[in-house]
Amino acid sequence: MQAFIGAILLAGIAVNNAIVLIDYTNLLRYRDKLSLRHAVELAGRTRLRPILMTTLTSILGLVPMSLGIGEGAEVQAPMARVVIGGMLTSTLITLLFIPTIYTIIEERSEKEPATEPIAEGMPEPLRPLGTIGAD
Repeated sequence: MQAFIGAILLAGIAVNNAIVLIDYTNLLRYRDKLSLRHAVELAGRTRLRPILMTTLTSILGLVPMSLGIGEGAEVQAPMARVVIGGMLTSTLITLLFIPTIYTIIEERSEKEPATEPIAEGMPEPLRPLGTIGAD
């Protein structure tokens, strides 16, 4: 049961790290008008430290619990072990796999032209964050 709670905790931290990275990449692309590749590289370098700090503080805080040190810690040890292993894996996925998939998806979406023109009376499509009032 504790391992499932650890998996839920892990999912929240991993998704948060990925969102932080992709959001900063989008900010660089639309605010600073950087190319896709340059924005992905700069976002990776800039957000590397916060992502590693989140990972290391979580792991180091859970090491005593995973070893069963302290009163009642042996009950929580499975949760700590799941989170530690998952954090190591999710950090690698966040820093390597997520930017790669993001780049592939964005390159494909830039190459595909819009197939249907916007009909009159239809609302204007949403703009990327940071471009409101840029007209």
